[in-house]
Amino acid sequence: MYLIGDIGNTAIKICLFNNNLKLIKNIKIHKKNINKKFILQKLLFLKNYNLKINKILFSSVVPNSYKIIKKTIKEITKLNCEELKNYNLKKFINIRVNRKQIGSDRLANAIAVIDNKSNYIVVDFGTATNFDIVIKKDYIGGVLAPGVELSLKNLIDKASLIPKIKLEKTTKVIGKNTKIAVRAGFYHGYSGLIENIIKLILKQTRKKFKIILTGGFAHLFKSSIKGNKTVDKNLTIKGILKVALS
Repeated sequence: MYLIGDIGNTAIKICLFNNNLKLIKNIKIHKKNINKKFILQKLLFLKNYNLKINKILFSSVVPNSYKIIKKTIKEITKLNCEELKNYNLKKFINIRVNRKQIGSDRLANAIAVIDNKSNYIVVDFGTATNFDIVIKKDYIGGVLAPGVELSLKNLIDKASLIPKIKLEKTTKVIGKNTKIAVRAGFYHGYSGLIENIIKLILKQTRKKFKIILTGGFAHLFKSSIKGNKTVDKNLTIKGILKVALS
């Protein structure tokens, strides 16, 4: 069995797969619940599987959260939790940038898509909106933009007269009220940001790419992006599992 986890700035996803790679357990934890007691409660189910687990592998961009989870897993299973970035990843990917400055989630995304034949742009809608560029087996770099949800929350927190708004797809550009105006600004504004960054990547590299969207708002922006694109919300987990199986 394989225990795979992704620790992000906003949420944590933990998945248990059996030896046939069937998903047995899927847990999502919000960052506000990152404390020893809560994590212990969530992971107690591992007592039923600790003798069957072959590998525990996580990606993490939050060291403190990873430390708590790693310690808790060790207490429950007596097994060591490993971090993706500490692996020798050369068999999977050629990293053409400073490895220390790439989040392990971004590396996992890149590893998940690599097929040694095609070029990929991975757009990850997380706390930040990340664009990661993979050419054949080479990770050549990326682009970081403000996250959609983080930007919307910041606007609502800072502007007293703007109510809480659920971001949705909209065809309207001119809003007749505050809610529609903000929704239009964020949807069309981020659609333009994404489209323009992809356009500039194509111009700079002079190559064709398949576009993979992942993260919380991937489904929302799929129809607003041109080109060969798919949505895979489990991309990070797939990349980590790929490494764990090696």
